[in-house]
Amino acid sequence: MSETDLQVDPALRALVTDELLPGLDITPDRFWGVLADLQTRFAPRIAALLDRRAELQTRIDAWHREHGAGDPASYAEFLSGIGYLLPEAAPRVQVSRVDPEIAEVPGAQLVVPATVPRYALNAANARWGSLFDALYGTDALPLEHELGPGYDERRGAQVIAEADRLLDELFPLASGSHAEVTGYRIENGALTPALADPAQLAGSGDGAILLRRNGLHVELTIDPEHQVGRQHHADVADIVVESAVTTIVDLEDSVATVDGADKAQAYRTWLGLMTGTLSTTFEKGGRTVERTVHGDRTYTAPGGSALTLPGRSLLLVRNCGHHMTTNAVLAGGTEVAEGVLDALVCATAALHDLRGLGRHSNSRTGSVYIVKPKQHGPDEVALTVDLFAAVEEALGLPARTLKIGIMDEEKRTSLNLGACIEAAADRVIFVNTGFLDRTGDEIHTDFEAGPVVPKDDMKSTSWLTGYEDLNVDVALAAGFTGQAQVGKGMWAKPAAMAAMLEQKIAHPQAGANCAWVPSPTAATLHALHYLRTDVLARQKELSGRHTDRLQLLNVPVQTATPSDDAIRHELETNAQSILGYVVRWVGLGIGCSTVPDLDGVGLMEDRATLRISSQLLANWLHHGVVDEAVVRETFARMAALVDEQNAGEPGYLPMAADLDASPSFQAALELVFAGRTEPNGYTERALTTWRQKAKAGSRGAPS
Repeated sequence: MSETDLQVDPALRALVTDELLPGLDITPDRFWGVLADLQTRFAPRIAALLDRRAELQTRIDAWHREHGAGDPASYAEFLSGIGYLLPEAAPRVQVSRVDPEIAEVPGAQLVVPATVPRYALNAANARWGSLFDALYGTDALPLEHELGPGYDERRGAQVIAEADRLLDELFPLASGSHAEVTGYRIENGALTPALADPAQLAGSGDGAILLRRNGLHVELTIDPEHQVGRQHHADVADIVVESAVTTIVDLEDSVATVDGADKAQAYRTWLGLMTGTLSTTFEKGGRTVERTVHGDRTYTAPGGSALTLPGRSLLLVRNCGHHMTTNAVLAGGTEVAEGVLDALVCATAALHDLRGLGRHSNSRTGSVYIVKPKQHGPDEVALTVDLFAAVEEALGLPARTLKIGIMDEEKRTSLNLGACIEAAADRVIFVNTGFLDRTGDEIHTDFEAGPVVPKDDMKSTSWLTGYEDLNVDVALAAGFTGQAQVGKGMWAKPAAMAAMLEQKIAHPQAGANCAWVPSPTAATLHALHYLRTDVLARQKELSGRHTDRLQLLNVPVQTATPSDDAIRHELETNAQSILGYVVRWVGLGIGCSTVPDLDGVGLMEDRATLRISSQLLANWLHHGVVDEAVVRETFARMAALVDEQNAGEPGYLPMAADLDASPSFQAALELVFAGRTEPNGYTERALTTWRQKAKAGSRGAPS
């Protein structure tokens, strides 16, 4: 296949010609020729692996119809016999040119949709965050009185007291409390008042004292003229915390990219971050604000030498899974593999960074970090490795420039995680658990075993505990410490920061180098957990633990039928959640958003949350826990509620007035009623189909 066999969407072609390639030694003809070659080489292999998935699922379905859930030992024997469960591997990773943000510095990780430049800039710039703002503006501190307009000194005093307490905990003084300090200064390379551990002083700057703990930095910003500094007993205007050490720019679960124009918009954001030219303007407080990429931060080390720290998160990019295709490019009339297109575009954009052509540096070691989701087992990881090697060769990159982050979110990968790591032993820079996608795949894989437990009950099941522990055990045994991240999933309640502070410390204590948070503010607060927990020491303590993977074969089916009230609540909860997300995805093209639940509590929703909700209802429908009439009636009632919840959303198209004519409502029903037969229970096909219809309708075309 040649470049002339490709039909490229005009918006994507213009992006490549006018924005992506200028400044590089690659012509458009060469670029599209490479894509055509990659499609020829990898599309048949992808198709064969997807056929293998379907074959295995058919055999698993048949086994469960005969044996029900079975017991772990007999289930394992069957899975081994069909080649689903492989012998346990003992990989040892050896990865070169890994940036310290991944290899050495545990911390919070953001995931941000590539389709919203403002959010992407916020995330990239969230490397440093105001602790005072995070405490002042959230429920991390209980609100003792109603805040008035402007700066509230009573709230400020509460924040200052809590900051003093945190400084005493994390950076204790040789004597006394930070609350008693009337001024901080540097004398002969040491902090006065003296720290209990002088090595915690990392540097100083113009009006700044820089501290360090567990590899993370904290800046005391001194400004007696600032309104907070005037109130503070030692003139501290803010405490700035190194927060989102890494950020994943997402082209997958949190975006709604269904055509070439959408893909061009998403790629433009990644390109702008690689060149450092990304900017956005918006209205705030009656004025126009421009946001750009932050520069580095400079200090003087205690010995007098210059100290420069990155001003931005280290950026990773998440590509699409092997199962995705896109109409942005047609090859011989067939949609190209979306992951192949993603890999080529993202690596080409990163050339601007690797060659020092951008305004700021992302990777200081010359690597590109690509997160690859939805892989089923080591053969699919090996495919990704070969694809990355082919892209490197085509672009003239050194071997193993493109690193891989493995999302441990599919059952076949969890059970064979060692073999998956072994397939990418010289490229893998993280394995990350994802409860929601993993639960969706658990339900779909064992669909025929019986009705599964309610969604909230999944969190206490044996298989899930084993899954979370096994991920850590296998990674540590493979030598991830000092080379790669062990990651944990998202905190889904953006407004519940007090609860996050209480609960999410479990992730670093579990040995995770990073865990996902929903906002820059959450990253600053979650950073406190890494300041408290020496993750690398914790990993050393956990080294040698072995979780039996048979624990993952405890299928989460119900042992007793829920009450009618419990069934009704579960049905309403999931129907409302599905509709609340889908109506924004299909109707507005919003791939990730905070969706209010039945009680009005905002929950962060993306395709992973949709997958578990739709699979659960499809499973209950299949096993007769609910029937079709009840499902349709519940969705109709929830549509009216979701319409009320979105009444103030610009451009929102209500569903309840004409359910049959609503693409969003029909998409939601399809996700449930076709959930049993949808490959792996994925939601992308239905969402994309109905979003394309909605976009065509908005242009006046037939829908």
